[in-house]
Amino acid sequence: MKVTILGAGAIAYGNAALLCRDGHEVTLWSPSGRRTATLAAGAPLTATGAFVGQFHPRIAASCADALAGAEAVVVAVPGYGHRAVLDAAAPFLRDDQLVVFSSHMSLSALYLAGLLHKRGLTTPIAVLGTTVTTGRQTAPDAVAVNSIRARLDVAVLPDSASAKGMEVCRALFGDRFVPRRGLLAIALSNLNAQNHLAIALCNLTRMELGESWGQNRHITPAVARLIEALDAERLAIAAAFGVEVRTIHEHFHLSFHVPKGPFAEMTHALAQRSGDVNGPTTLDSRYVTEDVPFGLVPTIRLAALAGVPVPLHESGVRLMSALYGRDFTAENDILPRLGTLTRDMLTG
Repeated sequence: MKVTILGAGAIAYGNAALLCRDGHEVTLWSPSGRRTATLAAGAPLTATGAFVGQFHPRIAASCADALAGAEAVVVAVPGYGHRAVLDAAAPFLRDDQLVVFSSHMSLSALYLAGLLHKRGLTTPIAVLGTTVTTGRQTAPDAVAVNSIRARLDVAVLPDSASAKGMEVCRALFGDRFVPRRGLLAIALSNLNAQNHLAIALCNLTRMELGESWGQNRHITPAVARLIEALDAERLAIAAAFGVEVRTIHEHFHLSFHVPKGPFAEMTHALAQRSGDVNGPTTLDSRYVTEDVPFGLVPTIRLAALAGVPVPLHESGVRLMSALYGRDFTAENDILPRLGTLTRDMLTG
């Protein structure tokens, strides 16, 4: 299948390598062009970790060029890049393509659907609860893929395109998708923001001082309790909407193949594996700059719609804003353009 990936970070590179490995024709487009310059000059994309290989995705010079021949389009940029990339892509998307958000953040699919509606298009949009791959970009032409998730939730807009959306997702990434209906289930299935809040908040000085530290090893029992408490708030929102989502324990069991149990024990088991994931070594980390404004802030918005108190989520945004000297709520450039949220918008 001909697939274009919009983005050039760790997730984009991980997806590109995986798709190339499995025989798809892959095109990468970087909004700035800087991150793909080495690949454009002829270097192979080198993947290590969960699978190993060297691959040669095509590098597009423009968004229009990238989308021209694509059957599927994967949006793989951080939440703070969604609006700019969607604005660039919307004029060139077609009804016969499928757009895949990997992963969906801040209800961005609603924003894209609105842009396409202005053109009279109903291009199907698949939204993933989290990313297919995890990992880190280790060089301009290299990615370390930590894992390929065994199960991911996916919803397709409009609902009438669900069968086509599921078929394309499975053709691209294999039989690892669990169909869900509506954006709400997906919005409440992405655990990264709550997890990264606890990890970053409790290890902030390590990040600021640039220390080398194993992330799972530093999810101590106290940090694990905070993550479980944040998870309880998320589950309460889902329950208020009548939506079933996985717990943090179920998510880690399916994503990282560790036995279910107390969360501290699960992360301890992960830490015992060779090559524990390194924690961020700078304050300029997506754990905060992406996940607070584009993960926590939308969750708080959903909680207000459901009438559920989320004091830990709200405190997390306030604390991180104070620590960084930034108003992270104001940095979300998607939510203000969606207008008044309703349950029908999220569940239909």
